[in-house]
Amino acid sequence: MSESRIVTQNKRQEFEREAIPHMDALLRSGLRMTKNEKDAEDLVQETMVKAYRFWDKFEKGSNCRAWLFRIMTNIFINEYRSKSRSPMSISTDDVDDNFLYGQLASGGTNDTPEQALFAKIFDNDVKNAIDKLPDDFRMVIVLSFLEGFSYQEIADITDLQLGTVKSRLHRGRKLLQKELYDYAIQNGFIKGNSQ
Repeated sequence: MSESRIVTQNKRQEFEREAIPHMDALLRSGLRMTKNEKDAEDLVQETMVKAYRFWDKFEKGSNCRAWLFRIMTNIFINEYRSKSRSPMSISTDDVDDNFLYGQLASGGTNDTPEQALFAKIFDNDVKNAIDKLPDDFRMVIVLSFLEGFSYQEIADITDLQLGTVKSRLHRGRKLLQKELYDYAIQNGFIKGNSQ
């Protein structure tokens, strides 16, 4: 067996061992980003092809999952989002920061309120609420709440300043609270105000 063939085989085995296990998480997040199963599959496929092509750039021992998400996020921003870009006006001024969170039944865990809510439920209403978020907010919400990345990891993945990530998460939370309030009452996660 030639040396180049051995190198190629080693690269493939290493890639399969390190990168392939993250495909489900990539597809789940890709679906939240694109809002379309076929586009999500295409996005993940492009991500994996690009990751394999640049596997020699991956620092062994670093966070492969975060590296793959950064590739996917960059592809999404550069290609998919530019295709369907439409201006959207949002206002979060009328939503109190603790609108929904303060009313969630505490589970006694260290999870954020979003993680506690998503752990209890994640049906079509919640998916639709996330899908309704503008791209910039949806992306950081998905990376934080659903994939569990830290603020710094999200900043690295999205190539944003840490303050921008925190701001987008804050505003995204407010939008989700507003969207999910009636849902939370209907499903008994909080009690409605009887005024």
